[in-house]
Amino acid sequence: MRSRGFIGIAVGLLLAAAAARAEEVTIVSDVLGPEGPLLVDGNLYYVAWTSGTLSKWDGKTSTVLNSQPGCSHNGLALTRQKTFLLACTDEHGAILELDMKGNQLRRWDADDKGAKFDGGINDIVVTANGGAYATVFGPYQSVPTAVAGKILYLAPGGRQWVEVANDLNYANGIGISPDQKTLYVSETVGNCILKFAVRADGTLGQRANFALLNHLTPNKSDSWWLGPDSMKIDGSGNMYVAQWFGGKILKIAPDGTLLHVFPIAAGDGTTNVAFGPGGKELYVTVVKDPNDPQAKGSIVRIPNE
Repeated sequence: MRSRGFIGIAVGLLLAAAAARAEEVTIVSDVLGPEGPLLVDGNLYYVAWTSGTLSKWDGKTSTVLNSQPGCSHNGLALTRQKTFLLACTDEHGAILELDMKGNQLRRWDADDKGAKFDGGINDIVVTANGGAYATVFGPYQSVPTAVAGKILYLAPGGRQWVEVANDLNYANGIGISPDQKTLYVSETVGNCILKFAVRADGTLGQRANFALLNHLTPNKSDSWWLGPDSMKIDGSGNMYVAQWFGGKILKIAPDGTLLHVFPIAAGDGTTNVAFGPGGKELYVTVVKDPNDPQAKGSIVRIPNE
């Protein structure tokens, strides 16, 4: 009887998992390096680092708005002026400002001290007062030996990006709390999310660990690169973080508690997430096989929980 009960529970769990995945809908397919989803005025904007493009999906078709060889489009953020800040994650790195049609308005290749963005810009977040933070990733190699990640800051109305933190183990996704007092940054190789206190002038204070992902959920694979990728934070301060090589989105409370795991059937290379209207749905960018040099993937829509 005990064994039958166990089998019944196992079957129930499998059926529940299958039902959850059945609600996953692919809305855009054949994207080479999908990242940076943003829903703006009913349109879904997204980037692709392998093809080096910014595209808009209007619910029926996708249109390429910007294509720039040597950029490797990655993170994407919307400013208060309704322009995009776009991260070029190519080895030499750059930050672009584009209008909503994809036309380039501005480009940065170095910080205020003239330091190049070597290692590539990975992600960007815009603050409530119109400032912005961006991450410098680090040199991509099969075995990551450098600890070269940085955080950059652009003050509201500023002209230059300023380095505000360094020595990060491949800085990736970045987000800010609703009260604007805490900045969160993914360390991909460390499989860790850090948090920093945000000072009034935008510089960063106390640095601490926020979450070690392998303490929240079992690792799906054994890889140097298994770790948190990009993230979004909702109005309650809950974090939704994609785990590269992990095939999932983790929902984490402001106190670091794991609230929910969203398994993604479309692939193991989950990269980013965007909120649908009212936060009732999530749009997830995902690469089918993280080892694929072309990073072939898609964008899927799942219910939020």
